[in-house]
Amino acid sequence: MLNVHSFESLGTYDGPGIRLVVFLQGCAFKCLYCANPDTITFEGGTPTPLEEIMRKARNQRPFFGKIGGVTISGGEPLWQAKKLKILFRQLKEEGFNTCIDSNGNVLTDDVKELLKYTDLVLLDIKHINPGWHQKITGKRNDTTLKFASYLREKEVKVWMRYVLVPGYSDQPEYLHEMGKYFQEYENIEKLEIQPYHKLGVHKYEHLNMEYKLNDVPENTLEQLQVAKDIFLQYFKEVIIN
Repeated sequence: MLNVHSFESLGTYDGPGIRLVVFLQGCAFKCLYCANPDTITFEGGTPTPLEEIMRKARNQRPFFGKIGGVTISGGEPLWQAKKLKILFRQLKEEGFNTCIDSNGNVLTDDVKELLKYTDLVLLDIKHINPGWHQKITGKRNDTTLKFASYLREKEVKVWMRYVLVPGYSDQPEYLHEMGKYFQEYENIEKLEIQPYHKLGVHKYEHLNMEYKLNDVPENTLEQLQVAKDIFLQYFKEVIIN
């Protein structure tokens, strides 16, 4: 069983091609801008047999084409790596493309085995600076950086993702520092800049949670372009989502 928050059919945002996206419940990060705060708690969710997920994947396979497949997102999916590695092994045996959307905060033997059956990792980097990372997520970034290094060592393909939050993660000096840190990582195919948005704010009200970035404006086009120009000095491809 995997503890599932929700499913998205025919997703076009979480990896290559058209995909079945499975959102798992539970995350140790508490990102100030989290758009899905209902996935943070490890309680709740729906215990779902692996065979049910396989059935959904098989049913949607005609839409996947040559590059589509299955993406596991969250929450943070690596907390459920023990069961997830079994699912991914089955998916690979049947020829599905597999992708994990992760903040890289878990690196266990189960995670390492899971990565053997993973075609692509969407790696969410919150901030390169440990202090700012703690301010944004409540946790340091040590494990995330170790996870990124392990992906490089094992030559797992990575699309890096970075949410650009005005005043929190858009400081030019740290964008340069992040670029310099990762510029030799040949396994990083591209970096995706995620503009900061407030589409999930209504969920905080529903959950009686305080949204702490109410005063933070969304990005201007100029801010996004400045970040893109900086990252292009270090990464092969940079896109603004």
